[in-house]
Amino acid sequence: METVLDIRAIQEILPHRYPFLLVDRIVEITPDVRIVGVKQVSINEHFFQGHYPGAPVMPGVLIVEAMAQVGAIYALKTLENRGEKLPLFSGIDNARFRHPVRPGDTLVLTVTPLRVGGRIQKMHGEASVEGKLVAEADIMSVIADRSALA
Repeated sequence: METVLDIRAIQEILPHRYPFLLVDRIVEITPDVRIVGVKQVSINEHFFQGHYPGAPVMPGVLIVEAMAQVGAIYALKTLENRGEKLPLFSGIDNARFRHPVRPGDTLVLTVTPLRVGGRIQKMHGEASVEGKLVAEADIMSVIADRSALA
């Protein structure tokens, strides 16, 4: 998979930082069709210390967050003033977790825009490992003014 946006380019778009930045690279952006991101899941992730000792599994809520971050990249990429904006969750529907994600997995995050533009965003996200669907969800967000939240 060829890298379209590396971690530095992602950090120019997203306000998230370690330990909550959950996207390592973007490998595809097809306007009006989809965006595909990649998260290399490492045993060094902070959440594996407690989820679960001896049987590490990536929390489902963080898989959904990773999908949402990929969707936020899609939504924010087109905004000239994106440094003044913050993407905020406004809803998660139809979330399903089908298989555990473990250290060493390459999580491929495919997000399809359903409604993008303006303040409200709605996207469908799918997470897969080695071509196998591990999770999916419909994700809604609001693009808010950063100054209103300060």
